[in-house]
Amino acid sequence: MKVTVLGAAGGIGQPLSLLLKLNLPAGSELSLYDVAPSTPGVAKDVSHIPTDVKVEGFTGEDPSEALKGADIVLIPAGVARKPGMTRADLFNINASIVRDLVAKAAQVCPKACIGIITNPVNATVPIAAEVLKKAGVYDKRKLFGVTTLDVIRSETFIAELKNTELRPNYISVIGGHSGTTILPLLSQVQHVEFSDDEVKSLTTRIQNAGTEVVEAKAGAGSATLSMAYAAMRFALSLVRAAQGENVVTCAYVEGDGKYAPFFAQPLLLGKDGVDQLLPIGPLSAFEQAALDEMLPALRTEIENGVKFVKES
Repeated sequence: MKVTVLGAAGGIGQPLSLLLKLNLPAGSELSLYDVAPSTPGVAKDVSHIPTDVKVEGFTGEDPSEALKGADIVLIPAGVARKPGMTRADLFNINASIVRDLVAKAAQVCPKACIGIITNPVNATVPIAAEVLKKAGVYDKRKLFGVTTLDVIRSETFIAELKNTELRPNYISVIGGHSGTTILPLLSQVQHVEFSDDEVKSLTTRIQNAGTEVVEAKAGAGSATLSMAYAAMRFALSLVRAAQGENVVTCAYVEGDGKYAPFFAQPLLLGKDGVDQLLPIGPLSAFEQAALDEMLPALRTEIENGVKFVKES
């Protein structure tokens, strides 16, 4: 199993590389790429950790060597949010970065599963899809927007609020990965009851959690460490599924188009990526209203991503 990280020297990339070195199965390969010249040093640094995971580092303008033989490609490359910025503000810079990196992946490892971390995910995943389509290698089962951060935040905030046990993947978060397009399905959390006020306040906090971190870091960065953990957890889900285990997780994928062309929802993963789209289940009146309200914005962001590739 070979995992390639594109953007491995950045704020997400470095802790993600560390976590993958610690948690990938024995015998795995970890390939780290970034335009930053320090990237081979990042690889050398984590290679000194005594786990049976081989690490190589690559830098320069062309990530092709890093991508050779990759089974999973994770892309956190790009600029991070600063105070006052929205994910949409990142679009012009990060859209080009994702387009170019995915184009290389399409050439070098066209059958790899690709996990897009670079924001704005609502638009960068459609960008990646269009690039893969142009290259004639698009397989919607293998392209993911990594929205696991919304899930782990939901888990954490629920546990804090209710003084309950932290349980992985016991909540679904649907929609997209920015602002009001993030919708945690609190009504479906088993063995936990929420008041109407708790539902509203908790939903708002989960939706605005990224801004909470950006403001707390006072211009020094965005959610890098928690995102690295979330990306590691998602990558391990893909690894386990590739090894034959049935794994259920949430991610932002091209679905059946019922709500939008791309939509975050529960998935059953298999050896070839998405094995089955799982139903989102019954919604409360609050959740149904929130879903209906978010869809126009989500569809617009998707259209912006498609338009970017077609015009570039």
